[in-house]
Amino acid sequence: MYYELRTYTLKPTRMAEWLALYQSDALAVQTEHLGQLVGFFTTEFGEANQVVHIWAYESLDDRIARRARMAADPRWAEFSRKNRELDAVEHLDSRLMRPTGFSPLK
Repeated sequence: MYYELRTYTLKPTRMAEWLALYQSDALAVQTEHLGQLVGFFTTEFGEANQVVHIWAYESLDDRIARRARMAADPRWAEFSRKNRELDAVEHLDSRLMRPTGFSPLK
């Protein structure tokens, strides 16, 4: 199993707007195509204005195939257009992680 940890740093004061757009236009599409959402978080302490979400994949090939299907979905293209127009994201960091043998997440 692989886990993708995606961290979005948003512009100050844009968190509520971005979360509303994500929930209304992206969450269902991503859940349909990517499958297993492990968690979705906002920061309380540390670096401010961050949204973190974690998705699980069976393999690297599984991730590639799922993200390609999502990219081809017109609903995802519409979210991407609205996301660019909102212009709330300052930075995206994406990490692909593999759990250790003793991790509760396998």
